[in-house]
Amino acid sequence: MTELSTRPRDASAHQNVRDRHAAMHYEIRQRICLLEYPPGMRLSEAVLAEEFGTSRTPVRRVLARLESEGLVQSQHGVGTIVTDADITELYQVYQLRVELTELMGRLDPVTPDAAYISRFEDLIARGQEIVRSGTPHEFTQFDMDVFQALVELTSNLPLRQTLERLFYQTKRIWLQSAITARLDLNEEFRIFQHELEAILLALQANDMPAAAQLQSAHISMSFRRLQQKNT
Repeated sequence: MTELSTRPRDASAHQNVRDRHAAMHYEIRQRICLLEYPPGMRLSEAVLAEEFGTSRTPVRRVLARLESEGLVQSQHGVGTIVTDADITELYQVYQLRVELTELMGRLDPVTPDAAYISRFEDLIARGQEIVRSGTPHEFTQFDMDVFQALVELTSNLPLRQTLERLFYQTKRIWLQSAITARLDLNEEFRIFQHELEAILLALQANDMPAAAQLQSAHISMSFRRLQQKNT
């Protein structure tokens, strides 16, 4: 009886540790993508450990994960530095995103139910507010939320994990261009909103290949606009 009664608590404790690590990873990644931690900034293990109320060991593990995702880099004698997001260096990453996104319509696609459609409609309504009065940071956060919803449309875990890794590698490029006034924000918001409405129509028709192709086209065209503004 003693052994049986301790197992759920052990499992729960392990789950809580994993959840805390995931929450820390999510928060630091958000700050990097929203440029709250800009390229070149040094991230202090001690400061982060104090903020998140943990030891430096889990912080070190989270930073190692972020390094594997290309968002930070460990430099001997310096520490952990937020990497740069250069559009020319990430050209091949964008190319890969375009190709892999289209695979979502063929590799273990998930047909959306009524609850998912309703959630996506709520995202579109939120997007309409951003078209009217949104800021670059609000749009970036919105784009991340849309991505997290769309990646649920495949149950192929390796594909989902790869898409997520590539998405966050490139996410800062748009915001950097917006901040330096290289983009027509109203036009960018409007285009994205039209693309979401087209994806919704595909989802409502249960046409998952079409939904994936629309997402792929969005990535390709968005990158082309960024290239034009950064040359």
